[in-house]
Formats: sequence, structure tokens, C-alpha cells
Amino acid sequence: MLISDLKHGPSETVVAELHDYPEWHRQRQRYGVWIIPVNDSPLLDYIEATQRQLADLLHPSQQRQPHLTLFVCGFEQPVHVADDDFSPTQLHDQIESLQRLRGATCSLALGAPDSFATAAFIPVMDPSAQLTLWRNALEGAANEVRQAVYVPHITLGLYKRKATADELRQRLREIDAPSMSLRISQLHYATYDARLHFGPLETQQVISLECA
Repeated sequence: MLISDLKHGPSETVVAELHDYPEWHRQRQRYGVWIIPVNDSPLLDYIEATQRQLADLLHPSQQRQPHLTLFVCGFEQPVHVADDDFSPTQLHDQIESLQRLRGATCSLALGAPDSFATAAFIPVMDPSAQLTLWRNALEGAANEVRQAVYVPHITLGLYKRKATADELRQRLREIDAPSMSLRISQLHYATYDARLHFGPLETQQVISLECA
């Protein structure tokens, strides 16, 4: 549910508790995701400026590179046992599926900042369903670890204090929508330390797209 949804959206933000969650990772160390990294300087500058405007609300996350999450794979394990395990065989099959779909580079439009109850973000528009095409290819090799409907976005930060929906909507209205788009030339499979909320993403595999 989105803060911008006046009828069904959350009434306030949810504060993120930044501590280890051993009941979640169960001593599994690396968590895998497919991402689209943000590399363009103008968009990075916009993200940093927006984070500064919301700094009193958001946990700082300097180590985590801005990105769009394309597909959540799960905990890297030698074999797939638990529902949220992700094996080398599944990764191999996903890479083959994406390589068969490797098309031209593309750009996706960005919307004005919005928010879930837990995090502020920049919406990413996908009118031609390019993200859906990639996600379907990835899902053919592994079930995604997901508890909510996929909403393409670039996360700005998790909340460190509560704010009412009215307060947050007012704050977001004061921020100009981005004038640039998200340019996509590569898809990355990356992992992070499951014990760290904002640990750095480490790229393990890269699918390079062809020039348009």
C-alpha cells in the first residue's frame, strides 16, 4: 500500500529496527538479488538531494548502492531446501534465461517520490513491460522470495521515526519529480551480508545489454 493512495494507504510510517534477525537468516550468510544499478550521475545526485530533504525521517544507508530490485532470489545455499534458499543451479538457469532475452539498452521513466509504510522511494514506470519480461524469465528458474506485489522502485531509505500519512504526503509534495530517466544497460546478480541492513551489494554476475 502506498502513501499516495488516500483511500487504502497506510496511516503512518513504520520504524525499521536495525538489528540482526537470526530467526530470519538462520546462520545463512549471503542473500542474493537481481538488480539494476543506478550509475548515472544526475540521477545519483537527485537521490542524494532527496535523501537530504528527508534525512530527519530516514535511516542513513551510505553503503548500499542505489538500485532497482528486479528479482529477490534468497539465501545462497549449495542446494535448494528451504523456500528461501537459492542454489547455484538456479542461478545458472536464470543466467541462461536472461541471455536468451538480451535486448537493447532502454530507459524507464521515473515518478515523483512516494512511500510504502516502511520506506520512501522513487517509482519506476514500465509501460512496455520490459521489467516484467525479465522477471518472468527469472521466475522460470526459481520462485521469487516475495511477500507483497512487485512495485518497481528505487529505495530512498527506511524510516527511523514515525510520521503520519498527512505529514509525509506534505513532505513528498515539496520534492520535485526527477527530470531524468533510469537508463538500463546491465542486469546484475548481487549479494549482501544478511546480518547487515545496509551492507554493500557485491556484484557476482553481469548481463550486459546490447546498444540500441
